[in-house]
Parts: sequence; structure tokens; C-alpha cells
Amino acid sequence: MIYCVEDDQSIRDLMVYTLKTAGYDAEGFESGQEFFDALEDLKPELVLLDIMLPGEDGIEILKTLRQRNDTARIPVIMASAKGSEYDKITGLDLGADDYMAKPFGMMEMVSRVRAVLRRTAPDGETPVAQTILRNGDLEIDPQGHTVAIAGESVQLTLKEYDILHLLMSNPGCVFTREQLLDQIWGIDYLGESRTVDVHVGSLRSKLGDAGKAIVTVRGVGYKMERSL
Repeated sequence: MIYCVEDDQSIRDLMVYTLKTAGYDAEGFESGQEFFDALEDLKPELVLLDIMLPGEDGIEILKTLRQRNDTARIPVIMASAKGSEYDKITGLDLGADDYMAKPFGMMEMVSRVRAVLRRTAPDGETPVAQTILRNGDLEIDPQGHTVAIAGESVQLTLKEYDILHLLMSNPGCVFTREQLLDQIWGIDYLGESRTVDVHVGSLRSKLGDAGKAIVTVRGVGYKMERSL
């Protein structure tokens, strides 16, 4: 199921129609309130979220989604007026998975939906038993998709988790910001390196002292140092 949050009924109806034609289940909502009411009944695979909405805008809705444990990892594609660079950066920094500038074509929308779903879908070839990754008191369980510090659960967004998993899977390996954009956001993601810095900063903050193991390599990128 894909949820489309768009206050313009003609655009919303066209988005839902196009997604259904492309083989997806889709439902449209005019406001954030309608959207959150629907979330109580069914969590979607992806959300298409307009920024300019009546009442609570798309940025505030995205913040709420990323703060809630049950919605933090739902992929979100933001949409905003063409040239609104501030909205684009803000949305991506808050954890949006992609961005579309209005007006956008319906085929572009479907293409972006497919790309985001492909990047965020579980790997069907991943073995059932996966090795738990540890670095000092920090622990990742890839099977359960959980993170803990000294046994205490830590709630991360999808992108924060992916960054941490990549760094912990390759201790001592330095990843440039461009490599992180490529591997975490996808090769078709046209983002800025600042987005990586914001996510790493948020990740460090949530990890507390354990986050100090994520080291900035000046002029290059980031790496995970082994903790004793």
C-alpha cells in the first residue's frame, strides 16, 4: 500500500490512479489528520508526501513519522514546488528518502517509487541467520533490525541504521560522503554531502558515548573505530 498525502484533489486522484495502473495499491489523503487516522489501521510500504498542506505541513508530518517507533522506517518521498531548495534540504535532513520537484510527471513518480522500494526492501537472498555485529557495548542484530547499547534498545531511523550497519560491517574502512550517498541513498539519489553529515551527527547523538567510535576523517569522510 502506498499513501499519497496531497491537498489538490485533481493531482491526488491522478497520483492514485497512476500508481494503481502501475500495479500498486494506493490511497490518497487531503490532510495530515486524515493520513494519521489511516496509519492507525494500516501502515503503508511508502508515503508520497507534499510539503504544502492545510494545517500540519509535510515537514511536520515527516518529523512525527521519524519520531514514532512504528513509522520511523517507512520510506517517504517528499514533493514541493520547483526551486524550493530549503524545503528539499530540510526534508532530506529529516530523513526523507527522495524528493520530487513540482510539477512532476507521473512516470517520474512511478520510477522514483520503484527505486525507493527497491532500496528499502528486505534482501530476499539474505540468509536467515545473520551475524550480530558488536563494537564495545554497541550491538546490531541484522535479523531483528535492532540496535542496542549495553542491552538497552536504541531507536534509529532507517537511514541512521543503514549508515551504522555499513560502518560496523567494515570497521576501520573510510567511506567518503559520496560513497555513503551512493550506498545508503542509492546511485540515482541526487543529494548533497551535508545530508550525510546531518545523519551522522544525529546518529552519534543517539548513540551517546558509543557514537564516539564513528570518527570523522578530515577531508575524506567517516569510519568506525574498534572499541575495546
